[in-house]
Amino acid sequence: MKKTVGMTAVAVMALSLAACGERSENAPQTEEIDFKACMVSDSGGFDDKSFNQTSLAGLTAAEDDLGVQSATIESASDAEYADNLQSLADEGCNQITTVGFLLGDATREAAEANPDIDYAIVDFEFTDPKTFEPNPPDNAKGLTFDTGQPSFLAGYTAAATSESGTVGTFGGLNIPTVTIFMDGFAQGVEYYNEENGAEVQVLGWNRESKEGSFTEDFESTTKGQNIAEELIAQGADVIFPVAGPAGLGGLQAAQDNDAWGIWVDTDGCISAEEYCDSLLTSVVKGMDVAVEQSILDSASGSFSNEPYNGTLENGGVSLAPYGPNAEIDDELAAKIEELKAQIIAGEITVG
Repeated sequence: MKKTVGMTAVAVMALSLAACGERSENAPQTEEIDFKACMVSDSGGFDDKSFNQTSLAGLTAAEDDLGVQSATIESASDAEYADNLQSLADEGCNQITTVGFLLGDATREAAEANPDIDYAIVDFEFTDPKTFEPNPPDNAKGLTFDTGQPSFLAGYTAAATSESGTVGTFGGLNIPTVTIFMDGFAQGVEYYNEENGAEVQVLGWNRESKEGSFTEDFESTTKGQNIAEELIAQGADVIFPVAGPAGLGGLQAAQDNDAWGIWVDTDGCISAEEYCDSLLTSVVKGMDVAVEQSILDSASGSFSNEPYNGTLENGGVSLAPYGPNAEIDDELAAKIEELKAQIIAGEITVG
C-alpha cells in the first residue's frame, strides 16, 4: 500500500505556488514527515549546472517546504540506471524521480516492478512505441517541457544581436529533449530573417535533415569547447550549447573569443555565474517546481500519471533575464515580449 501523509498548510501553499510555475525561496519549514522522496541522476551528475542540478533543487525544496526525507544516487554511466533505481526501491523510497530522457526505459521497468512506489521522470513522456499514444504506468508520471518555445525567443534574440550574421548551436546527443531546443532556436532565427529581410545563418543544426553538431556525451567540456571553437571559426558570434556539462565548454569558447553564449535549463547567470558577463540570456525549464509538485502530489495522495508539460503559458519554461552586458535595446525587448504573447495565443506555432 502506498504511504501518504496529510495535506498540511505548507503543502497547500506549495501546491498553489507550483500552479504559478514559481516556488517561494522564503517558504516556512515544516517538521519532518514519514515519507521518503528519492532521485536518480543521469550520467551528467548533480553538479552539471543544468537539468540534474535544477531537478535536485526540487527535491531539496520538498525537504525544506514539506518535511520529506530524501535519498539520492548519482549515476556514473547509463549502464547503472536500473541498479540505481532498484537500490532506492530497496531503501524504502515512497517516491522516486529520475532525471533525463535516457532513464525512460529503466523508469518504466522500475515502476511496473514496484507498483507501491510513485515515479516521476524529467524530460520523458511514456508512449507506445508503435502508436506514440501516451501509455504511462499507473504509478509513473512524465515531466516534460516545451523548451522549443523559449528557444524560439532565444533564436530571434541571437539573430537580432549577431554582428557577423552567423550563429551556432550544438547538442550533447541527437535525442528529442536536446533537439527541441535546437529546432526552436533555428526557427526563431528563420522568423527573424523573414520579418527583417535578413539572412542570418545557423550553424550546427539543420531543421529539415535533423542533422547537426553533437559532442556525443554530456560530460566532456573539452568536446563542447572544441565544437564551439569550430563554429566560431566559421563566423558564429552567438553560441547556444545544449549539452549539459559539456555545454560549459561552449560558454568557455564564447567567453575566450568575445562571442555571446546562451545557456539552457537554468539561468546561467546564477548556475554558471563565471560566464554571466558573456551571456545574452538563458532558456529556463522549471524542473525544480515540477519535481517538488510531483513529490507533494505523491505525499498527499493526489498523485496521477497524467503527464505534465511546461509551457510559456503556464510558466513551466521561460527566457531568463538578459545578461548584464547583453546589447538588448528597448525595441528588441518589446519585440520578444510580443513574440512570447503570440506563441501563448497560438498565433505562432513552434516546432
